[in-house]
Amino acid sequence: MIPRPARLGAALGLALALGGCAMKSDVTRVQNEVTALREVSARQDSARARQLGEIIRMQQQLFDSLATTRETIRTLRGDVANDLYGVQQQLVQLQELTGQSQRRLTELRTQLEARAEQLAATTTPPAGSPAPRTDTTAAAAAAPAPSGGNASADQMYEASLGQLRRGSASTARLGFRELLKSYPTSDKVPDALYYIGESFRTENADSAAAYYDMVARNYPQSARAASALYNLGLLNERASRTAAARDAYQRVVQTYPRSDEAALARDRLKALGR
Repeated sequence: MIPRPARLGAALGLALALGGCAMKSDVTRVQNEVTALREVSARQDSARARQLGEIIRMQQQLFDSLATTRETIRTLRGDVANDLYGVQQQLVQLQELTGQSQRRLTELRTQLEARAEQLAATTTPPAGSPAPRTDTTAAAAAAPAPSGGNASADQMYEASLGQLRRGSASTARLGFRELLKSYPTSDKVPDALYYIGESFRTENADSAAAYYDMVARNYPQSARAASALYNLGLLNERASRTAAARDAYQRVVQTYPRSDEAALARDRLKALGR
């Protein structure tokens, strides 16, 4: 039989041994947990580092893109400024050329009319013939009218129309107006009114429109009525008076459906969307 002191010593030793084993196990477990935490922290730090690097890379790309955009904008501004300057120069040159052309045309027209007047003034008429007239009174240059005055009105009309075709619009207007004054009942009156409108067409659109309207309203049966009404529509359309233009075209189609102007008016109505 083992003495009691021996048994106590053995038990104490066993307890110490067990306690030592328990302390080592706890330490090992704690060390393992610490190691695991470090690994997790390292992985998290690595992930954050990758994310931060990606953010920095994207930020750099954004900066590069902004820099490229700024450079492109500067280049475009320079190109636009150069193009605008070039266009302005061309406009100035065109205006100068246009002004020179207009002045030259005016000079040539004045010279031609002056030359015609000189020729007419220096020409000796045959014996018994009426004295010749200048271009500025071309409408009155016809021979004395026979009974009824139709021949004289026709000659005045042809002389004035010739002036218009040669580009002497003001001279032609004088002749046509003299015709209207001298022969107000002539069958040439609608034609004279129409061509007065034509003489104003490039100079004064409102005056041209007034004469076209006069032909269409006062002489609807004349051969010039359809043309006058169609031209009235064109002038209104060019002046952005769409409703008035549409009305004129519709009047052409309704009143003169078989005329050439009616076909043209239908095309314009289609273009305006009726």
